[in-house]
Amino acid sequence: MGPVYYGKIGFATALMIYFQLFTDFGFILSATEEVSRNRDDKNKIRIIYTSVTILKVGFAIVSVLILLTLCLFTVKFRSDFNLYFLYLLGVIIYSFLPDYLYRGLENMSSITYRTIVVKLFFTVMIFVLLRKPQDYLIVPVLIALGNLFAVIWAHYHVAHNLHIKFCKVSATNIYQCFRSSASFFLSRIAATIYTATNTMILGFIDKTGNIVGYYTAADKLMMAGKGALSPISDSVYPYMIKNKDFKLIKKILMIFMPIICIVSVIIFIFANELCIVLFGAKFAHTGSVLRAMLPMAVITLPNYLFGFPTLGSMGLSKYANKSIYFGTIIHVINLIIFYWLGYLNVITLAILASIADGLILLYRLVIIYKNKNLMKVGR
Repeated sequence: MGPVYYGKIGFATALMIYFQLFTDFGFILSATEEVSRNRDDKNKIRIIYTSVTILKVGFAIVSVLILLTLCLFTVKFRSDFNLYFLYLLGVIIYSFLPDYLYRGLENMSSITYRTIVVKLFFTVMIFVLLRKPQDYLIVPVLIALGNLFAVIWAHYHVAHNLHIKFCKVSATNIYQCFRSSASFFLSRIAATIYTATNTMILGFIDKTGNIVGYYTAADKLMMAGKGALSPISDSVYPYMIKNKDFKLIKKILMIFMPIICIVSVIIFIFANELCIVLFGAKFAHTGSVLRAMLPMAVITLPNYLFGFPTLGSMGLSKYANKSIYFGTIIHVINLIIFYWLGYLNVITLAILASIADGLILLYRLVIIYKNKNLMKVGR
């Protein structure tokens, strides 16, 4: 697609992260925890399932109104309205996936099969349909179609295999669901300030569109790595809430961290060559950006595991959220300082994001150490 059109996709993807977080509203954490705690109470699970779905309908309507307002008053968004609307359509459809049910019930195999099928469909169709850079609108269309298939599949499976159906709920049930997830939502929004916002900033300061393309390409590789590690944390989280097996966290880190470190060193050495092979000769400059992001790859797994799986099972979920607020505040301060000094560019943005991740991990480790007596339960 080239850096310019890939940059358009990257900017749209970064914008959609905000909408995705809004439509999810932290339910992937709060509802997962509630389902895990009430796994033997089918009626309670039905109430959670229905309340979350009703709230997501409301969030979807608000999201459409927000995007229409942005496009109405901002030339930057109006010029690619079709791209943003199609991406938002995919995000809204995706928001209705009841993955919190599967995670809370520790039934991850269903998510695995569904994900493989949808991703395979998307990948194959990209090769079949995407012939020239101007075909970039095909990307969000395929995402929306894949998400629609996944949602239909998931809700059919929930109703006929898990025997969980929608039920009548009260306004109190909906409000309690909203309130319990609010803190998780705030922490996840805060996290985007040093992830998606970096791409947004580059989109406004980059006049050519190439720089956004370089950053997006490197970020895609980082997201692929994080995506490979995320299921570990997702599957451990409900198990830890129930069993408080803190030794499991140590075992996972001992197995995976040596592998992650070795792979990161190899990528650091051959970053330029890797980016050229994956994205083409025009993306040779992406190697430098990827190197600046690599510290995030090294600390991603411990950051995941020491977050909600560990702190949540210790009864300290609020500190997992506070750690993100802490890292976000530092990142915003750094952005202001670097912009004021004239040093804000694609490389420094990547470095500052790595620093923010590192500070979040440090904050969590300090809290765990200070409250290590709470871990005796799981020994």
